[in-house]
Amino acid sequence: MLVDSPPEQRAETAPAPPNRRAVRVAGLLVSAAILVGVALASLAIGAKDLSLSQVWHGLFEDSGSYGDVVVGERLSRTVLGLLAGAALGLAGAVLQALTRNPLADPGLLGINAGASAAVVTAITYFGVTSLTGYVWFAFVGAAAVGALVWFLGGSRGATPVRLALAGTAISAALYGYLQAVMIMDEAALGTMRFWTVGSLSSANDDTITQVLPFLLAGSVLALLLARPLNAMEMGDDTARALGANLNRTRALSMLAATVLCGAATAACGPILFVGLMVPHVVRSFTGPDLRWILPYATILSPVLLLGADVLGRIAARPAELQVGIVTAILGGPVFIYLVRRRRTAQL
Repeated sequence: MLVDSPPEQRAETAPAPPNRRAVRVAGLLVSAAILVGVALASLAIGAKDLSLSQVWHGLFEDSGSYGDVVVGERLSRTVLGLLAGAALGLAGAVLQALTRNPLADPGLLGINAGASAAVVTAITYFGVTSLTGYVWFAFVGAAAVGALVWFLGGSRGATPVRLALAGTAISAALYGYLQAVMIMDEAALGTMRFWTVGSLSSANDDTITQVLPFLLAGSVLALLLARPLNAMEMGDDTARALGANLNRTRALSMLAATVLCGAATAACGPILFVGLMVPHVVRSFTGPDLRWILPYATILSPVLLLGADVLGRIAARPAELQVGIVTAILGGPVFIYLVRRRRTAQL
């Protein structure tokens, strides 16, 4: 049940003045326009560049020509980048609010580690070699670790610190298992080396179809949690005294983040910095109100992910750098700069 914000929180998250609200709405529209531009660049740029007229022809007048075939192949990649980027951004924003830690990301609660451990298990012990085969293992692994973190974090008495400690401990154990299996199994090592980098290059319609229902459900749940998470930002004692259902909100937040990150990781592999950096940057100009942070993160996270994917294609032509490598190269220095700024976003 969603709770009303406390009086102090209403003062902070009350409807913005008309001018400020108009600026935020305009910012969302500009962000959406940037996203459209980046998506078009994703369709046009690659080992062989295409003109916008060729992209348009491939999208709406497919005749089976070379350009149309290339657009069709890149379309699946672009759609997956849009979906995965939005999912990682939403998951990161929810986890930062849940743990009250602006540096939190899906890796903090062991979700990436759970997906990776499940994939290496599928490859080594079940002989699964295709992306469409182990996507379900990755998702189940992420979900299982999310549930375990919630249980070890105290379940009904869960706190941000307990959840973070449980996630860190489980991640360490699972990554130890992951390394041990990969050392003993060369086939698993070869496949996992590609998957753990994080990539959109293996995108196809089957993968998108498999993860789309989870991404949509997780996104809707995350957006509905904006108001109760805002109430919790006043602190547990204040929120509880005012009737907030802390355990329900935390449980649903864990569920939303696990579904979103699990599905995105299953489809693309673990991609760093998107879920950590974008919500943090967004918070610096929207303030702490999740009713604005979540929509902005939904739009700007795919901008980062698809932009990094396009840069990876340009930087290593005719080959390409995987998007997980590019986000790590770009994200590390940029995030250090943001953290060291005087006006670092606070929760």
